[in-house]
Amino acid sequence: MLFLVFASMALLSACGSSEESGAGSDGGGESGGPVTMTFFAPQGKAPMEENEFTKFIEDKFDVTLKWDLAPTDALQDRRQLLLASGDYPEVFLHGKFTTSDLQNYGKQGVFLPLQDLIKEYGPNLTKVMEEKPYFKEAITAPDGNIYALPIFNECYHCTYAQKYWINTEWLDNLGLKMPTTTDELYTVLKAFKEQDPNGNGKADEIPLTGAPNKYVWNGNIDAYLMNSFIYNDNDKYLIVNDSKVDFAANKEEWKKGLEYMHKLYAEGLIDPASFTQNDQAIGQLGNKEGDEVVGSITTALVSYLVNTYDKEITRHQHWEIVPPLKGPDGVQTTGATQSVGEFEFAITNKATEAQQIAAIKIVDYMFSEEGALYAEYGPTEGKGWKKADADEKNINGEPAKYSYYNLPERDPNVIVNESWSQIGAHDLSNTFRNLFAEGQNPLEAEGYGTRLAQATNVYEPYAPKEVYPANVFIRPEDTESAAQLTTAIKDYVQTNMAQFIIGSKSIDKEWDSYVKGFDGLGLSNYLEIYQRAIEKDQ
Repeated sequence: MLFLVFASMALLSACGSSEESGAGSDGGGESGGPVTMTFFAPQGKAPMEENEFTKFIEDKFDVTLKWDLAPTDALQDRRQLLLASGDYPEVFLHGKFTTSDLQNYGKQGVFLPLQDLIKEYGPNLTKVMEEKPYFKEAITAPDGNIYALPIFNECYHCTYAQKYWINTEWLDNLGLKMPTTTDELYTVLKAFKEQDPNGNGKADEIPLTGAPNKYVWNGNIDAYLMNSFIYNDNDKYLIVNDSKVDFAANKEEWKKGLEYMHKLYAEGLIDPASFTQNDQAIGQLGNKEGDEVVGSITTALVSYLVNTYDKEITRHQHWEIVPPLKGPDGVQTTGATQSVGEFEFAITNKATEAQQIAAIKIVDYMFSEEGALYAEYGPTEGKGWKKADADEKNINGEPAKYSYYNLPERDPNVIVNESWSQIGAHDLSNTFRNLFAEGQNPLEAEGYGTRLAQATNVYEPYAPKEVYPANVFIRPEDTESAAQLTTAIKDYVQTNMAQFIIGSKSIDKEWDSYVKGFDGLGLSNYLEIYQRAIEKDQ
């Protein structure tokens, strides 16, 4: 389910001034009054000390929270300075750590293992790990320790995000059916270009557009189309068969996919701007006044192209999802990922026993239903959330428990300071998300989440049985090499892919040299590193 980004996103971080570092905090405890400790977090528009959820947590757990805050765009730099100086706080509430960070600081003893604390004081976390084993696996380092916790950000439509949307009004105008194969797609795109589907007598149609991932989520055209030839994870280009890691982007099937996409490009069926344009350019194309000019787009969210939120605009309603296409050799798959989000919460060796216990109890509470609700939307019913009405249903059409619709209007001049929103490790699993009401009409603004879920239902059956995990712990001795190799190989694949598709490189003449180029980039070592990373015997 898509969590609507509305007022709560203004709280992505909350601000305040750090009075002292963790090294100077008085731990407190049962005999010394409230436990006092410093949390590191991003800085926002309102004081964290005055935040409603902060005050709720302080009262509930008898703690006093002090804050070491950093601007969101400088959060990781500030975090690194603190760690390098040794003047870091007892708790990183929101640290944006990589798996390499966890292993590094865990080995140094800076980050404390959490599993024993969770076992004794974390019933909610324990329940999540039992019910979602992949969550436990994703947060456990190769040495068996859990050094940090992420936001458990399960998002169903995000899991199968390499989607393709088509303008069905154009299909109807030309008497065409929804394409089911790559050959049928070619026929449709050709008709979009040549048969004036918008009926204005001008050759102004763009049959297929997209955008680089950095601008539009899963906007790469190859991310969708290549999956009709060979699995394309749109990231590290890894494939897994019987737990054996292999590489996709040097296979003959990959070559066939490039040949198909080059054919589309050479005949003017792929928008040349697809390799450079940003989200603003996409939106301008899709929302252009007058005749529509776009026939289809690769993206996770059709809202990048056409306005889906304004109730007065209906153009988006004739855009439908295209299922994964069957390729010439019968391949029909879709990109899939299972990620738990970035690691945020870590307890450092500055924390006393009382501080450790208090901190783990707080984060464990945020993995309860009530704690997750209050953390995300605030502890006061009627502001950021309410109990669902009897007729409100969730994304699956079942009775909802909570709703964020039909709430009192906010004063736009007042900064909302009720929740921690996206700050800190807490439960945003599908189990939690499905407690909330969602509009049931997928073509209405309030039903956009339902629309994305229904589109994703179409894709889920085509996911491969095995995919390389998104959150993987590279072995410490491989960390530096993995970073270098991954960057070099991904850049090489993406650069050559664009060149082959647009024709500045000849697939016929230069494919062999392209494949040979991987030898000099260390592909064999790359595969060995990622193979070791998913093997549990250390």
